[in-house]
Amino acid sequence: MTLGNGRGGFCGDVLSNVLEKAGYNVFREFYVNDRGKQVEDLKKGLYKGEKRTALQIQKENQKIITKKLKIKFDVWFSENSLYKSKEVDKILNWLKKKKLAYEKEGALWFKSSKFGDDKDRVLVKADGEKTYFSSDIAYLKNKFKRGFDKLVFFWGADHYGYIGRMKAVVKALGYKKEQVDFIIMQMVRLFEKGKQVRMSKRTGTYITLEELIDEVGLDVARFFFLTRNSGSHLNFDLSLAKEKSQKNPVYYVQYAYARICNILKKSQITNSKLQTNSKFKIQNSKLLNHSSELDLIKQLIRFPEIIEDTAKDYQVQRIPQYAIDLAESFHKFYKNCRVLTEDKELSQARLSLILATQSILKNTLDLMGLSSPEKM
Repeated sequence: MTLGNGRGGFCGDVLSNVLEKAGYNVFREFYVNDRGKQVEDLKKGLYKGEKRTALQIQKENQKIITKKLKIKFDVWFSENSLYKSKEVDKILNWLKKKKLAYEKEGALWFKSSKFGDDKDRVLVKADGEKTYFSSDIAYLKNKFKRGFDKLVFFWGADHYGYIGRMKAVVKALGYKKEQVDFIIMQMVRLFEKGKQVRMSKRTGTYITLEELIDEVGLDVARFFFLTRNSGSHLNFDLSLAKEKSQKNPVYYVQYAYARICNILKKSQITNSKLQTNSKFKIQNSKLLNHSSELDLIKQLIRFPEIIEDTAKDYQVQRIPQYAIDLAESFHKFYKNCRVLTEDKELSQARLSLILATQSILKNTLDLMGLSSPEKM
């Protein structure tokens, strides 16, 4: 799998987590492109390398996604199923009946320009072969027929030009434009020691997502892929990703969690007191008036706002940045404010504060699909 596959997969997974946290009922679906020229070429063994069937490759990718990337889907939807169920034929007939499709030069065209697209689009080629666009329309219709109120598609950078025609389809089918969003994932470039890395040391070909995860670990890969807006190119710093120090933002955030666990262990507070939601109550809060304490409290209060904003605009890079901000505030608090002191009331207040911090930090790591190590 390519690095671009990872970026879209991780961002989609985290957005789903955020939307669920915000109270939405989320259904995760992977659209399997198992029809068309590329699949036929695979069947005929036209691609270089070991010959495998399209079904074998799909099963291998599915295993990588669920086992190695730790991304779960409710449904793996087959494009080919739209043809077997005649849904593609039905939607094409519907478009013709509604006079939204016409024949020209032996091909069937959709009147997408009527609905805001820059030109009309081919549905069926002159040789009778149906285009991917026909499948896309049938799939969109299928999704709405299943009762979904809102659709969010994650597409690769090469699909940017498809947005206009798909928005036209949404209007043509009688749905609101607000019901469908398209997120385009830009390219990922790998750098090590300031130089771009293109080839795998083992195979001499391009570096796969699986190789990258083997090299830096899943937690680091996930975090780094999430740090930039999906519409921006991502430069993945392999040297930084391999760092086992606080220079590495993943290490920096997880170390804050481990440090909290260590303090709580010394204080003999059990994990049963760990709060698992975003609501917290700090005991004796009036005693917490140091600037580092107040700054940490302000960061904790931001968490519900971070969830709400991300659920609205899908800017998932906000989550790792918040994790860094929260970890930074905690590390400063740890440096400036001794938690376990002879003043029992103050100690209790500060323990209450770091319990809340532990809870919010755990929530944030969970949203990103990262582990929460108690020791480092």
